[in-house]
Amino acid sequence: MVLGEHFAGVELGWLDWGPQDAERVVVCVHGLTRNAHDFDMLAAALAQAGARVLAVDVVGRGMSSWLGDPHGYTVEVYAGQLAQWLQRLELGPVDWVGTSMGGLIGMGLAATEQPPMQRLVLNDIGPFVDRESLQQIRTYLALDLHFASIEEIEQHLRLIHAPFGPLTDAQWRHLAEYSAKLDKAGFRLHYDPAIKVPYAELADDDVVLWEMWDKIRCPTLVLHGADSVILTQPTCEEMARRGPCAEVVSFPGVGHAPALMAADQISAVRRWLHL
Repeated sequence: MVLGEHFAGVELGWLDWGPQDAERVVVCVHGLTRNAHDFDMLAAALAQAGARVLAVDVVGRGMSSWLGDPHGYTVEVYAGQLAQWLQRLELGPVDWVGTSMGGLIGMGLAATEQPPMQRLVLNDIGPFVDRESLQQIRTYLALDLHFASIEEIEQHLRLIHAPFGPLTDAQWRHLAEYSAKLDKAGFRLHYDPAIKVPYAELADDDVVLWEMWDKIRCPTLVLHGADSVILTQPTCEEMARRGPCAEVVSFPGVGHAPALMAADQISAVRRWLHL
């Protein structure tokens, strides 16, 4: 089911899986340039286990609207919008699965006095990211590419997102089809290119959020791509020692970030959420 709602001048779109009256609700939030369909395989498995799963498009991506002022494309703004969205839906405490940027949003909400989640899953993100890694992402964001076909988008994604791990041809095709937006010049990636504006202004410094991390109290699982340049082993070890003392599960042969399509990755999430 695809849904959308206007509030505060913003339209958010999301995918709604599983029984509407489920006792357990899982919210899935994607990475910087990605969208809600990244969770299709995970959401299907969690819904089959009896959970309701809401995979949301953060503003500027997928089915959600674009902002008139690109300086609003920040984690703080996203967190505020999604907190309002959860309140509007009156869901009560949820479980949160956040990939990269979606994990940062989840961390911000989990560190508040009344967090909306009871369990937190962070997919290859933590309280520290060095500036060199951020600058690599900034270089990618600076590209404003058009493609002649879905096949060209797929080839681009296979190159840019090779660290997702060993995906099948069908899975790469799935990502490509839901990453495509058609405009007058051809196909482009399905996000507002202006998301790069605030990112470019911030990427000269390390991300250091240990003070936020130490405020998180809900049980936390960290999924770690063993070859990730965004979430390093030393950061994982520190995350396991302080704050919520997270459990860390690493996946060999995967970088940033595990695509949550492989059976072992889905199984790790299900186990942690007791589904």
